Amino acid sequence: MPTTHRRGLRAALLLFPLLSPSAAMAQAAPPTTTLPDLVVTGTREAEPRAETPSAISSISPATIRDVRPAHPSELLNRLPGVTVQQTNGEGSLVGIRNPIGTSPLYLYLQDNVPVQAAGFFNHNALYLMNLPQAGGIEVIRGPGTALQGNDAIGGVINVLTPAPTAERFVQTGIEYGSYNWVRATGSASQTFGDYGLRGDVNLTHTDGWRSRTAYDRQAINLRSDIQVSGDTVLRTTLSLNNIDQQMGANSYVNGRDWVNNPRQNNTPFAYRRVQALFGSMAWEKSFESGLLTVTPFIRSNRMDLLPSYQLNNDPVKFTQQYNSIGALVRYRHDLDFWRTRLIGGVDMDLSPGSYVEDRLNVQRTTSVPPLNYAFTNGKRLYDFDVTYRQMSPYFQAQTSPVEKLRLVAGVRFDAMAFDYHNNLASGAFASGLSGSSATFFRPGNTTRTYHHLSPSLGGTFEFAPDLAGFLSYKQSFRTPEASQLFRQGANLNTVNLRPITANTIEGGFRSIYPGPFTWEFVAYHTTKHNDILGFTANGTLPTQTNNGVTRHIGVEAAASVEITREVRLSGALGHANHTFVQWVNSASQNLSGKTMAAAPQLTASAVLAYAPAWLPGATGSIEWQRVGSYWLNDANTQQYGGHNLVNLRAEYEVVRGVSVYGRVMNALNTRWATNASLSGTTPQYAPGMPLNVYGGVSVTF
Repeated sequence: MPTTHRRGLRAALLLFPLLSPSAAMAQAAPPTTTLPDLVVTGTREAEPRAETPSAISSISPATIRDVRPAHPSELLNRLPGVTVQQTNGEGSLVGIRNPIGTSPLYLYLQDNVPVQAAGFFNHNALYLMNLPQAGGIEVIRGPGTALQGNDAIGGVINVLTPAPTAERFVQTGIEYGSYNWVRATGSASQTFGDYGLRGDVNLTHTDGWRSRTAYDRQAINLRSDIQVSGDTVLRTTLSLNNIDQQMGANSYVNGRDWVNNPRQNNTPFAYRRVQALFGSMAWEKSFESGLLTVTPFIRSNRMDLLPSYQLNNDPVKFTQQYNSIGALVRYRHDLDFWRTRLIGGVDMDLSPGSYVEDRLNVQRTTSVPPLNYAFTNGKRLYDFDVTYRQMSPYFQAQTSPVEKLRLVAGVRFDAMAFDYHNNLASGAFASGLSGSSATFFRPGNTTRTYHHLSPSLGGTFEFAPDLAGFLSYKQSFRTPEASQLFRQGANLNTVNLRPITANTIEGGFRSIYPGPFTWEFVAYHTTKHNDILGFTANGTLPTQTNNGVTRHIGVEAAASVEITREVRLSGALGHANHTFVQWVNSASQNLSGKTMAAAPQLTASAVLAYAPAWLPGATGSIEWQRVGSYWLNDANTQQYGGHNLVNLRAEYEVVRGVSVYGRVMNALNTRWATNASLSGTTPQYAPGMPLNVYGGVSVTF
């Protein structure tokens, strides 16, 4: 093992006693329950985390309330091995057991239902869910179970909607912050006999801290819970999201501007506009030894995008939209024999969509900052319709041949297809790039089908009253995306791409019960095969191939300790190596053996929370976050040094039901980058936000 890797591993082990398993302990007050932690993401039904052979972190509603996140990273970066970096508005670059980036390696759920069709993955899926008003968040670090399929390679993020309250509940809040940030929220909930109803509204605006990076969001969540009969429950949720943002908050600048002029935005006319509707209806009927759940769902998603990240080499604007109808059907049956539980079901998804893309003719109208541009629409490059179809049956068995041992075995068969119809002439055409003779391609009408069988096997064992361990093997996969297959660009071949597969072995130990001291330690080894790379030989046009192999090895540690009844220290750490095993981009570039770019070895966080007994109703915390150094390019020639951030939070309940709060983010005004890479041989940085301050008031009736 290289010296730097040994040092990082030693640091992880030395810090381990100080680091926390989840963000569930935002306040210093000790927990009052002695029941085991329960999670729902693995089987879509509450089960003890100690009997789940997966690395699952949970974020409680209390933590979400105390953090009051302006961006999902403020919550998720508290979890071991999880790195989320802000792009534009609530956009995200995610790294969970993988480099930080936009790859379709993660499955995003709301109440266990995928919020986007697998064939239309977008790395910004977190903004399709209202995290500041969520009823909890669960994250499977690593591959999902047999109940999750495509994209669940690096992790599964499940956002839970809050249930209606038994009594009348009304809450409203207003928050102001730096760069004309304002957020207004409102919630109302009550249960009338067997019928419960809840509504949540989130209205957010900011001018953006960089030039012309304004962001607006309107989110509405509705949920009803109906006790249809003594053994039947109907839960319905509806989410509406409208997002209008100027892009550029993640726009690169050179090293000089990163230091002296980080607010400069070199892509001031880029934008992203999203309208999304998501609804599901879970019908649950209990039997003497089982539970039947049928969850039909709908989606309608439209995105208009003028991407800043393509303006230098491929300036375009495009519209992608799709509508979905589907259902998740699941039956669970319990047997007395060895406490056996059998789960079987099928996931179905039908998502017709379309993609339209136009070339942009871009001209810079000024030569010195502040830069200004003008553009006109050019030729139409792509116009196609594509329908994604999925039918995925699965089966999982859980049993305990001895009292403290729990074995889990599952298998999932995914059958998926893309029906593609091109509305323009197929074959080669001029790309329309100004001053370029580059040729692009359009595939002809085709249907692509994929079939994959994913096995999983694991077990948990209770070694002591508050010590459990687990070990598991899982195979996961993802198909190519619709745009990857049919937005061919200059590549000679894209439609014949095969699915990426990943084999993961992981194991660890953790405490079972919440209490003064909780902890977790996990190690994992993942190898991805058939990874997609671009290959160019002897000056020919590039082609997409399934010749990549990568390896991901790491440890994750977490702990939370009650120092006194007023003070709690918690934190999380991840140490990982992400390596190219086989990666040949051209006849002259073999990257095999290199470390992947944007893959920090070390990520860590710690929170010291204080709830003074001498000032009831007051809480405060100081938070430290670390992202270690990483390579700027796959050839490993230059590095970004990483960064440390310090955040402060405080809240005080002035009178019953009225709280004032504030937070200071990046309190030390550290210069940092949300993303960094190389442009040729020159480093370029996406500047992270400097010191910013927020304050607000919350009123509960």
